[in-house]
Amino acid sequence: MEFDGKNVMDLNGKKDMNAFRRDVQMIFQDPYASLNGRMKVRDIIAEGIDINGLAESENQRNERVNDLLRTVGLNPNHGTRYPHEFSGGQRQRIGVARALAVDPKFIICDEPISALDVSIQAQVVNLLQDLQKEHNLTYLFIAHDLSMVKHISDRIGVMHDGKLLEIGTSDDIYYYGVHPYTESLLSAIPLPDPNYERTRTRIKYSGEQDDPNVNRQMIEIEAGHYVYATEEEKTKYQEKLANKKATADKQAM
Repeated sequence: MEFDGKNVMDLNGKKDMNAFRRDVQMIFQDPYASLNGRMKVRDIIAEGIDINGLAESENQRNERVNDLLRTVGLNPNHGTRYPHEFSGGQRQRIGVARALAVDPKFIICDEPISALDVSIQAQVVNLLQDLQKEHNLTYLFIAHDLSMVKHISDRIGVMHDGKLLEIGTSDDIYYYGVHPYTESLLSAIPLPDPNYERTRTRIKYSGEQDDPNVNRQMIEIEAGHYVYATEEEKTKYQEKLANKKATADKQAM
């Protein structure tokens, strides 16, 4: 695995690991379990600042934390409280502030909204998108909510049993996905259309493409669009892709 041109497995020593951890941060799935209930919010957010020596004084540290709290939509006065005093959405905002504290380049978002109430999910996603633009961040957004994935992602990777099966832009995957597992996932997305729902047909994934004895690899079937396949399957997927695009063009006319 490489990050910023370096093999992560080759990192040695505390200095290299600290530099990597500063560049790569994480927002966890559970906003309740991921925050230390014995620490005040100010200290939770400032932990990375303290470890990396990013503040020269206590005042500078506190000012940085206050700025982060404002950035994620919280009040600086919240810094003196404990996690149990906040709602799930507020706790996740604290988790976002903690991730931002060390000015990372890359943030892994591990299902950051799945534990939140539906009414709060959109707020957190909008916050993440705003922060991405402001801080020029790259996200790895892990989720099972397919509609949310399309909303937030530039590129999407479809994974099954620990293997990436298809990679492409959000349009490549949602409109022109060709791997059987991708098609199965997309066929399960409900739409707010009663007429469509009455006739919607689920595509079942047979798992034939999971045979470990068959030599498959990620193959580019179109610029930037990759599928886990054999050379023989590549041709079939390219034909399927061409048919889908031709159908879409006819419908657009």
